[in-house]
Amino acid sequence: MAKMEVKTSLLDNMIGVGDMVLLEPLSEDSFINNLKKRFDHSEIYTYIGSVVVSINPYRSLPIYSPEKVEEYRNRNFYELSPHIFALSDEAYRSLRDQDKDQCILITGESGAGKTEASKLVMSYVAAVCGKGAEVNQVKEQLLQSNPVLEAFGNAKTVRNDNSSRFGKYMDIEFDFKGDPLGGVISNYLLEKSRVVKQPRGERNFHIFYQILSGASDDLLNKLKLERDFSRYNYLSLDSARVNGVDDAVNFRTVRNAMQIVGFMDHETQSILEVVAAVLKLGNIEFKPESRVNGLDESKIKDKNELKEICELTGIDQSVLERAFSFRTVEAKQEKVSTTLNVAQAYYARDALAKNLYSRLFSWLVTRINESIKAQTKVRKKVMGVLDIYGFEIFEDNSFEQFIINYCNEKLQQIFIELTLKEEQEEYIREDIEWTHIEYFNNAIICDLIENNQTGILAMLDEECLRPGTVTDDTFLEKLNQICATHQHFESRMSKCSRFLNDTSLPHSCFRIQHYAGKVMYQVEGFVDKNNDLLYRDLSQAMWKANHSLIKALFPEGNPAKINLKRPPTAGSQFKASVATLMKNLQTKNPNYIRCIKPNDKKAAHIFNEALVCHQVRYLGLLENVRVRRAGYAFRQPYELCLERYKMLCKQTWPHWRGPARAGVEVLFNELEIPEEEYSFGRSKIFIRNPRTLFKLEDLRKQRLEDLATLIQKIYRGWKCRTRFLLMKRSQIVIASWYRRYAQQKKYQRIKSSAIVVQSYIRGWKARKLLRELKHQKRCKEAATTIAAYWHGTQARRELRRLKEEARNKHAIAVVWAYWLGYKVRREYRKFFRANAGRKIYEFTLQKIMQKYFLEMKNKMPSLSPIDKNWPARPYLFLDSTHKELKRIFHLWRCKKYRDQFTDQQKLIYEEKLEASELFKDKKALYPASVGQPFQGAYLEISKNPKYKRLKDAVEEKIIIAEVVNKINRANGKCASRIFLLTKNNVLLADQKSGHIKAEVPLGDVTKVSMSSQNDGFFAVHLKEGSGAAGKGDFLFSSDHLIEMATKLYRTTLSQTKQKLNIEISDEFLVQFRQDKVCVKFIQGNQKNGNIPTCKRKNNRLLEVAVP
Repeated sequence: MAKMEVKTSLLDNMIGVGDMVLLEPLSEDSFINNLKKRFDHSEIYTYIGSVVVSINPYRSLPIYSPEKVEEYRNRNFYELSPHIFALSDEAYRSLRDQDKDQCILITGESGAGKTEASKLVMSYVAAVCGKGAEVNQVKEQLLQSNPVLEAFGNAKTVRNDNSSRFGKYMDIEFDFKGDPLGGVISNYLLEKSRVVKQPRGERNFHIFYQILSGASDDLLNKLKLERDFSRYNYLSLDSARVNGVDDAVNFRTVRNAMQIVGFMDHETQSILEVVAAVLKLGNIEFKPESRVNGLDESKIKDKNELKEICELTGIDQSVLERAFSFRTVEAKQEKVSTTLNVAQAYYARDALAKNLYSRLFSWLVTRINESIKAQTKVRKKVMGVLDIYGFEIFEDNSFEQFIINYCNEKLQQIFIELTLKEEQEEYIREDIEWTHIEYFNNAIICDLIENNQTGILAMLDEECLRPGTVTDDTFLEKLNQICATHQHFESRMSKCSRFLNDTSLPHSCFRIQHYAGKVMYQVEGFVDKNNDLLYRDLSQAMWKANHSLIKALFPEGNPAKINLKRPPTAGSQFKASVATLMKNLQTKNPNYIRCIKPNDKKAAHIFNEALVCHQVRYLGLLENVRVRRAGYAFRQPYELCLERYKMLCKQTWPHWRGPARAGVEVLFNELEIPEEEYSFGRSKIFIRNPRTLFKLEDLRKQRLEDLATLIQKIYRGWKCRTRFLLMKRSQIVIASWYRRYAQQKKYQRIKSSAIVVQSYIRGWKARKLLRELKHQKRCKEAATTIAAYWHGTQARRELRRLKEEARNKHAIAVVWAYWLGYKVRREYRKFFRANAGRKIYEFTLQKIMQKYFLEMKNKMPSLSPIDKNWPARPYLFLDSTHKELKRIFHLWRCKKYRDQFTDQQKLIYEEKLEASELFKDKKALYPASVGQPFQGAYLEISKNPKYKRLKDAVEEKIIIAEVVNKINRANGKCASRIFLLTKNNVLLADQKSGHIKAEVPLGDVTKVSMSSQNDGFFAVHLKEGSGAAGKGDFLFSSDHLIEMATKLYRTTLSQTKQKLNIEISDEFLVQFRQDKVCVKFIQGNQKNGNIPTCKRKNNRLLEVAVP
């Protein structure tokens, strides 16, 4: 039987309805109930056609593992259950295979999971795209940009512990293979008012708490900060700690992410100093003081905080203090200076804090873009990911909510337009008749806000720029005049009398009927927030700072570039940004993720139907379903449709040999489905009503049960037949084995009986022979024993005789020795009594010294000065003599060894000694160079005809001629060059042609830098302004680094009478044209063995990986 391939589908084991387009009947209640049913079964993703609806589960689910990534990789969108990975894979494959730029639009209110959804999209794309060292580095930088932006742009709100307080759009760029090359990030409307004031129950931006919790004591001292949150007025204390959030760990994560993205250490320090300055600005307080002319002015209460801020930022304290107390207004050629009262001073302080933080955030985004941008200029494919705030309706809605909701109106407009366009294109592509679809077009609301003449934003800008007294009430009055008749604008004070008695609408408010519902806006603060003014005195004070980063954040403070023109308003800037975003999105193929928050408690397993219903309404999800169902509710390629339902027709089961469309036509005719319920496209079957699809599914389910019963029946019959045949074969085998066993047993019994009889007979014969042999042996042994006893007796008698004779001889010798000794003692007794001890001592000492010198003669070591062997000391009293002899011998043999040197050898050893002083215990490469002779001229230029042109060009004596690798300044790649050192110059020549590329006088060489590790990289620093320093310093790699540096040092000292600076450090700066690049040596595993590799990481960093 042929093995049938089993495929899963969106319709298999479906909980509720996986695609809302198939929901029947379609209503708001059935829509909410279907979402709740799936949510209760941990199914958080649901489709609306190609749109993914995501519900935040507020808990971890096991659906994002590497196994899940592989499961959704290269699969059809509807082939598996709904998942964000399916949409990510569809977008990535369309970009890679069809060369279509993509964008993924993620919308929803705060706490709905937009940020997490964008992370999941990026992590999936990173997992399925190509591999390789450079690709992995790009992916890591793109992913690590998220923690940095979250730390500076996210905060804890009442709805979300990690709420994005800015909009982010990231373009990820890919090459033709689908491998990431880099990215570009755009940010929209950072909520900078949060810096100075937070609603109750909310926090400031994460970075403030992370620094105070995670920074070391030393770093806090440098930043002039304390760990206590209560010390800072800009930090709310009622929610300073967040459950489940470790700010100290997050701070270390952010520091690591900044290093991966490419921030230098001094840049990170500058960023933290700016953050600390913003935090300390909130502690500056003012007191009123009356002047002689009766005007009130403000003075700073405690100048200690101001002093520390000025120390952090490098600003003159008097300049900043004056900027907080006075305001200078310039008009043409006139300057007017006015004092600031306490309220104005507090406004100036908060405006400075907000501007400083928001400009720092914009600088961070720009700096990240520099690191992650694509380094190559090849044609790129782009995938955009938009994570932006959703529609906001609060109790008190102000200017921020107004422009956020305006952005969502524009997104809803483009969503409906692109959805209808996609539907229409598919119908035309499949040759299906397109019918017009009625839908609400919110262009009238967008026009109400953004119209250049009568739009709310235009009137707000006009009011801000109008001379005279401008207040929020005058702005509202203008709206009441211009927009009174607009059907989506409501105000109690408008000319239209229909809202005159509407008590739900206060006098200082206006209401707009958005596509998501009516929103009432408090007009208070609109003018100030749109102006977003920062006094010029403060800008100029910031520009005067000695802090490079702060100075770069306030370019308008430069007195040489004073511009009296008012800066653009916040509303006009945001309007232009939104227009650019919309234009960008319209050039890409859109993919949508609609995020929904199930409850306001941030708790798992709770589904608030009223809250979800509100979000479904303002996201326009029901309208989206109706647009998808306006024509045909379901469509599927012919091949997949035939594969799924072919068992319902005898003609198509089990195999259909013809075209897939013909098979589907036969199948639908056999099932007698009315023709008005479906249509045939070019490559797909279109089904009008979901009931038809569910009927097909019911028939398929019943048919699968019948097929399962048939398979079981055939299997059981096969199993029984197989068992019977097996038992039959087993019975025959058992019978044959038993018969063989019975015959073997009978043979064994006969054989054993014969063996027993034979053994008895052989035993009787053997015993008889044994008795005869034993008798003969006993007779022989008796004669031998008697002879042995006789010989033993004779031997013992002779032994006793010899012993007696020996004792007699020994006795005589002993007596004679004693007699001689007695005679000697009597003769020399008088001498021994006087001098015996001293003479014996001198004699013994003489003998010992004689023996010592004779032994030393035979044990002398070799004449090599490096031979450290020396005979061991035989006696303790000879210790000093032994050491002195060793010293004298070593001096003598060193002299003998030196007398053999020629003048050339002496010069070599002087260079070796110089190398030892320069590099010993400093450079890991030095020990390996000790045993290598310094040859200097490794290239025989005078003998090699290839270098005749080079020989003719160099007239001086060549000290070093060596092939080195010159490191390219742009990309870190190597190129071979001939390095020549003469008495006055350093020359670089091409290895192939011998043409001289560069000539540097020794007087222009200021320093040589190298690492302390086991590599051959070194940098030759040139004097700034010299002719040779036009392109910057040189970076080389050589196998004879120690010799080249030593000879360059000695030659420079001989010619210039100045010592050349040799810097040994694992991180040093080199000058490449106008930029200073940090060369950093790191430990790493090398693919090409133990050869160090050099790689340009970004515009300011060159990494050398050393094994």
